[in-house]
Amino acid sequence: MKIISTVPSITELLADLGLEKEVVGITKFCIHPETWYRNKERIGGTKTLNLEKIAQLSPTLVIANKEENVQEQIEQIQSYCNVLVTDIKTPEDNLELITELGQLTDKRMTAVRLRTELEEKLNQLSPARSYATAYLIWQEPYMSIGHDTYIHALMEKCGFRNIFSDKSRYPQTTLEKIATLKPEVILLSSEPYPFKEKHRMKFQESFPDAQVHLVDGEAFSWYGTRLIKTAAYLQALSSKINAVS
Repeated sequence: MKIISTVPSITELLADLGLEKEVVGITKFCIHPETWYRNKERIGGTKTLNLEKIAQLSPTLVIANKEENVQEQIEQIQSYCNVLVTDIKTPEDNLELITELGQLTDKRMTAVRLRTELEEKLNQLSPARSYATAYLIWQEPYMSIGHDTYIHALMEKCGFRNIFSDKSRYPQTTLEKIATLKPEVILLSSEPYPFKEKHRMKFQESFPDAQVHLVDGEAFSWYGTRLIKTAAYLQALSSKINAVS
């Protein structure tokens, strides 16, 4: 089996499944694990796949994602190779992905172990209360997340009630619009836009009654096995917010 991953979080999952030899290509954004990032063949970006290089690697399986990748590029690869197109919107979808990849790659027992560990981490996310929350992923224009995203579903499990839950995908917004929704917490993600302390301070000045935090975007947006590594971080964030409130 020769596998190419076009999704960073799935690349990490493949590594945790023990597929070092099988994975022959990853994207330039597949930064975990670091040894793979340094040594594996890179096949472009998630939305700018190098189709020629992919063909040269002669993969037997390419793993893609409906949101991360460009449909036309994936369709070209499907003309000569088996492609698994994923669509992960909830932690439950993610659990099924782990099981499916375990079956496809003959790593069933490892997948069972990872799924069990992930389920335990999810069950530990039991916040004391929920907070009306704005989660920002971009600026100029400001963008948040809607109800049909993995980030939204994970936020809800962590006690962060998404104030844009009536929207779809990645709605644009403004400071004025956010103010009308009266957030108690504002989370500024490290990706895809890398919000910094200067941005946090600006939001804190604009929303003096809200808690404003810079947060690890991978913890909220990466499915696969990332939550196993970041559950403690999410719990600590919830505890920090509860302590202030």
